[in-house]
Order: sequence, then structure tokens, then C-alpha cells
Amino acid sequence: MEKRYRYFWTLLAAQSRWLNKMADRGLRLSRTEKLLYEFQPCAPGQYRYCVEFVAHLSREKAEDYARFLEDCGYRTWFKNANLNWNVGKVVGRPWAEPGGRLASNATTYNRELLIVEKENDGKPFRLHTALEDQIRYRKAQRRPALFLLAVMTPLAALTRSWPAALFAALALAVLIRHQLALAGLKKQGGISED
Repeated sequence: MEKRYRYFWTLLAAQSRWLNKMADRGLRLSRTEKLLYEFQPCAPGQYRYCVEFVAHLSREKAEDYARFLEDCGYRTWFKNANLNWNVGKVVGRPWAEPGGRLASNATTYNRELLIVEKENDGKPFRLHTALEDQIRYRKAQRRPALFLLAVMTPLAALTRSWPAALFAALALAVLIRHQLALAGLKKQGGISED
């Protein structure tokens, strides 16, 4: 058993690449915690990983989704996107769907991501294959960045705070990345912005 300590924040593609690189080296994910990834030996390249953003879902929907994936033959782990170490924390997520707007340790707090594992069949591992699903998923990923930008930009301007300005800049960069991906998907499908 090998232990590795990493933190990816919301860089889902980077986390997926790293997990797949570990699998290519013959290490299969067996457990996760805040910073910890625990691996067990396997045949090199035997498994593929995908990391899914689920912070916008209620706990019930996130768990139903994980169960659905497990029923399809995948393995899943919930993972944190933040590093807050508090116990009993409640966080508001106004950008989430109803049922997911208040996150606590009993619901989706520190369970913002879902790591999904499948046996390598030689095909690319994508959870969202239909264009409409890809667009809906990108919009869900875009909402937190939009909210953070809307809050931090005025805060940075009013208080002249460089940390608030930094968060606003990070939110803008993430927002632009998701918006460009959405534009590409919509162009691919000939869909206009709604």
C-alpha cells in the first residue's frame, strides 16, 4: 500500500491525469481523505479515473448518482475540494440547486468531488457523452466561479484588498475557462446561449 499527499482544489482534469498516471504505474486508488490518496498494487494501466464536480447537488442526488455509477460497474469515492478542517461547519452555496444550497458535514461539505474508477477497456473515459449533458455539467461548474467573481470584485474594489482581488482574478480565470468550453460545445452542437 502506498500513500501520497496531494491537493488539487477544483482542478479536476489535473487530478484525473494524476490518478491515471498512478494507475499506469500499477497503483489503484483504494482510499481518500483530505490530502491523502492511498493506493494498492494492480496491473499497470488496468484502471482509468475521472473526477466529477458534484458540489451543486444535494446529498441525496449526489449519493444516488454515485450508486447509479456503481450499479454500472464503476467504483466511486467522494472527495473534498477545499481544505477547511472545521467540524460542524455550515456553508452556503447560493449557486447550487435546492437541497444543496446549505452544505454541512452531514450533507455535502468536503464531498464536492466524485472520483470514478473503471476497468480500462481501451476507450476514453468520459461520464458526459451527450452534448446536452456536457453543457449542463459545464454550467454547473461555472456557477461557483460566477458567484465568487460577483462577490469578490466589489469587495476588492470597496476595501482595496489584494486577497479579495486575487480571489476575483482566480474566479475570472476559471469562469473564462468554463465559458470558452461552453462556447465550443454550443458551436459544436449549433446551440445558442439561453
